[in-house]
Amino acid sequence: MKMDINSIARPEIVAMKPYVSARNSAAADGILLNANEAPATHVNDPEWQRLSLNRYPPPQPALLRSRLAEMYSVDESRVLVTRGSDEGIDLLTRVFCRPGQDAMVECSPCFGMYRIAATIQGAQVIDVPRQAGNGFQIDFEKLKQAINEQDGVRLVFLTSPNNPTGDLVGRVQLEGVLKACEGKALVVLDEAYIEFCDAESASELVAEWTHLVVLRTLSKAWAAAGVRCGIVIADPAVIGLLQRVIAPYPLAATAIDAALQAISGDAVSREQEFVAEVRAGKMDLFEFLSGCDWISEVTQGEANFVLLRVADADGLVDWCAGRGIRIRNFTSQAQLEGCVRLTIGSADEMAALKLALQDYGEQA
Repeated sequence: MKMDINSIARPEIVAMKPYVSARNSAAADGILLNANEAPATHVNDPEWQRLSLNRYPPPQPALLRSRLAEMYSVDESRVLVTRGSDEGIDLLTRVFCRPGQDAMVECSPCFGMYRIAATIQGAQVIDVPRQAGNGFQIDFEKLKQAINEQDGVRLVFLTSPNNPTGDLVGRVQLEGVLKACEGKALVVLDEAYIEFCDAESASELVAEWTHLVVLRTLSKAWAAAGVRCGIVIADPAVIGLLQRVIAPYPLAATAIDAALQAISGDAVSREQEFVAEVRAGKMDLFEFLSGCDWISEVTQGEANFVLLRVADADGLVDWCAGRGIRIRNFTSQAQLEGCVRLTIGSADEMAALKLALQDYGEQA
């Protein structure tokens, strides 16, 4: 469905004249005297020379955008490259939520940065809690009711698979939320972990639903968390508004180069091999955990982690830390009392984890 995106964006963002950087206003060729840069690098290193680190990088590198668009089967005009998905979340919140007036909706427990971005912006957070007794599934009827009844909703954040519960948002449910948001809000679907499951990405729906935004990342399945490369896939009108507030040069030249390396050559086959290894390792860990009678609940989910519920989450985290193994404690969050999250690592790391868990179980 087509929607006037400007009608739900902050009017001051729509009206503002954006900053135009030197790289946006002119080509980066010839004698460059328009950006107050050094004419050459002071560092005598081939990499500095190759990457022209004395120069500002392109704000939205054409080759990287092109390859990402091809990878996600979308038009380049629908792609914005950001410093991780965190920046995409922040940009969306700043563009669409007026402080003290507008609101975003989340379904906790979920990724904590949605709430953080809204709080920093001064936007209201409307929470439609997941159903802990039903596999942490979203109550979509309550979600749609909240969207319809609450004034000022501008963003609805969904995650598929969700972090830390691993559940998916089905296509029918997503389209139901999209219909509920028509004319009033964007639906932001965070697909950071989509490569680890068999579900299809919703990227293809962006061309059909103007108010759908899909977030992707190279941090997980593409094994490039240190590169900090996130991708916003959205209608060109949304992309244009985000570009009004994004930093003039958000991506370092070294990060652009590393991102291209992460998805080039035999990267696709390497990514597929890695995902297969994660799935095998997860199944092996799940079978091990199922035999541990001191674990009250194991949520397998569809991502590269599992969620456990135990009697003493703090004690388990400390026990593993004493053996040099760091696991994530979620026990302070509502509905996740006693829960810890275990990321699937290498075969050696999983062997060490299972040994630590076995020892813990014997003394628990």
